[in-house]
Amino acid sequence: MDAPLANLSAALSEAVRSVGREEVMPRYLKVAHAHKADGSVFTEADLAAQHALTSRLQSIAAVPVLAEEQTDAEQQVIWEAASETGLWCVDPIDGTTNFVSGLPFFAISVALIRAGRPVLGVVYDPAADELFAAWAGGGATLNGVALPLRSPPPELGRCVAGIDFKRLPRDLAIRLVANPPYASQRNLGASALDWCYLAAGRLHVYLHGGQKVWDYSAGWLILTEAGGQAETLEGASFWAGSPWICSVRASLNRSLQESIRVWIASAPGG
Repeated sequence: MDAPLANLSAALSEAVRSVGREEVMPRYLKVAHAHKADGSVFTEADLAAQHALTSRLQSIAAVPVLAEEQTDAEQQVIWEAASETGLWCVDPIDGTTNFVSGLPFFAISVALIRAGRPVLGVVYDPAADELFAAWAGGGATLNGVALPLRSPPPELGRCVAGIDFKRLPRDLAIRLVANPPYASQRNLGASALDWCYLAAGRLHVYLHGGQKVWDYSAGWLILTEAGGQAETLEGASFWAGSPWICSVRASLNRSLQESIRVWIASAPGG
């Protein structure tokens, strides 16, 4: 019989903290970087963290590991072969551009996925020593404190929004710049932490044009276990489409989710 998710969460949290302390932070500001074929940045720290995580995760639950730094073909095979026993989904350093630029906003993100849905997730910010964790039905926490930390404003016009303009549809991005429906906007450069900041109440709504499964799997679980809502930009079920590219419209409560949906739909022809 599987170990209870609460026990797995404790083991996962310790493993991820260890990798952050031993593999990631000692290399912060000290490693060269290169670019992958898609233009994204990677470093020796990504590879070292991925290797260390793979070893530690296998000792927690002996299921395949799908990680960002694998090839597309490897990722596809692992995802399609996953069964009820599940797989680990890993981003060894989410926010690598921040990491190599000296911006202390990056994280390790790990989720255990079963039957196509995350059941366990941890996102660890080693620079701030903040560990966000959740398991299905168990709520979400930040360093052991229940999320959200604070409630969002009741009106969209008073909210702080996390917006990734670069990946949004061009017309929507232009509308948001020209006539924002929220009070203020941030684009922090690490998707997994964006989800967690939303779950904590540090952000209140979140829009992104397309993420891959390692960007959102742990964060989605943490947000939803904190009581948040997530759909695609078009309003479809978040997990209905391809795991390799999924847009995001998310909020900390249903009222704000409806408010941003209505605003997006109010465009001419929307």
